[in-house]
Amino acid sequence: MTQNDYSALTPPQVGRWSPELSVSVVIPAHGGPHLDLTLAALAAQTYPEHLMEVVVADDGSAPPIELPEIRPVNTRIVRVTDGWGISHAVNTGVKAADGEIIQRLDADMVACREHIEAMARWQHASDYVVSIGMKKFVEKPPLTPQTVFAAARLGELFDLSTALPSSTEATIEKTDGLRKSRNPYHVCTGPTFALRREVFHAVGGLDPHVLRGEDTEFAYRLAMHGVVFVPEPLAEAVHLGLPAQHRDRERAVRVVEPFLAHRIPLRRDLRKDRGRRWLVPYVEIVLDVTDTSESTVRQAVAAALDGKVQDVVVTLVGPWSRMGDERRSVLGGPCFELRMMRELYAHDERIRLIDEAAPTPAPTPFRYVGPVDVPLHKATLERMIESVQKDLAGVLVVDLPDGRTARLERTSALARARLLAEPCADLDEIIQVTHGVRHEPPDRFWPAPAAPKPVSIPAPKPAVPEERTLLGRLKSALRPN
Repeated sequence: MTQNDYSALTPPQVGRWSPELSVSVVIPAHGGPHLDLTLAALAAQTYPEHLMEVVVADDGSAPPIELPEIRPVNTRIVRVTDGWGISHAVNTGVKAADGEIIQRLDADMVACREHIEAMARWQHASDYVVSIGMKKFVEKPPLTPQTVFAAARLGELFDLSTALPSSTEATIEKTDGLRKSRNPYHVCTGPTFALRREVFHAVGGLDPHVLRGEDTEFAYRLAMHGVVFVPEPLAEAVHLGLPAQHRDRERAVRVVEPFLAHRIPLRRDLRKDRGRRWLVPYVEIVLDVTDTSESTVRQAVAAALDGKVQDVVVTLVGPWSRMGDERRSVLGGPCFELRMMRELYAHDERIRLIDEAAPTPAPTPFRYVGPVDVPLHKATLERMIESVQKDLAGVLVVDLPDGRTARLERTSALARARLLAEPCADLDEIIQVTHGVRHEPPDRFWPAPAAPKPVSIPAPKPAVPEERTLLGRLKSALRPN
């Protein structure tokens, strides 16, 4: 699949296939006043009963949640004992889950009968797809679990013509079902999405430090892992009650901003404060400093930190762990240059010393790799990013005059290639198919110094007779007659 175009996939048709993968529906709940309706809807799902379990993660409810009579056969409660909040609850539920597919669902949602089946069919077609369900917001009408369980369609329970659609539906339609979306993770904000269990764990689950916008931040890390996001219009659901943005929009927007600003570098609109340092940098600059002089590294690091793109971290790759603290000559000895570098940079928060670069820089969205003796120009990173952002290319390779290269890698493209690659495969060959690899000359990225402007020397002014100057007139006035 190229970028986020999932057109190459042919998922099985709803109602005309036999699922094979097990699904764990994880529901975080605090109090759960509508949980009985949520579980009644899940009890009526078309997904095979023996392949579906429901794990309700009770997030400190008082009194503790108890299961209602109408519920799926394989339903159980786990108590959240480590921390609080949605992220802790989801992570606790997933840890206890047994399914090969994790389906996230809120405790105040009523899903259509085909919801789980429609979502899970995409995970049967690909193991790196995240499916996103649809939702509309309604005020809760008088309902009983028995009524919900018996309904064949959501339209029998709710007046969908007056329901408030999710704000993501317009984005999905405008971007051809996210196939043409530049940042498809934006719409994975919500209380219903499904993915393979191993993908959930590969990105570390939800971040318990993010108390608002946790789904968006999790979806961003999924994007950096290389997944494809697929909206599923057949997976309908209603959310009982209006979203927080309608109750207090100004505060709802404000409270999410600091969480996302620190963790999603692609949200450039949230990083306008000059001179700030952020939890996740925009670009990682990787320089191999093995067998390099300290003076050369000094010049390269200074240039890296002084560019127009300031939101960076510099990674110096070298044999740092192999340098012991045994007695040695302070003025010489083995690894003298590296030891000087270590003392110079070990306490700088923008510089990291590691033995080997990570397979990808996730969650940082871009990585620059180039020769340490070719310092970055002030405009190099800015122009390289501009170049790849035009068509979302996966890698930009700049062919330097001496035959070497410098490259800017898009993390999501690199991660996708690693998901698809066989051992010892050429990742650039895969990225060429999924995102594109572009080669360009260095002139635009390392522009030549501007020629100095010609200096014009003005012609000397003719001498002014002394009697015509102010000083001359003063002297004349003071002469005795």
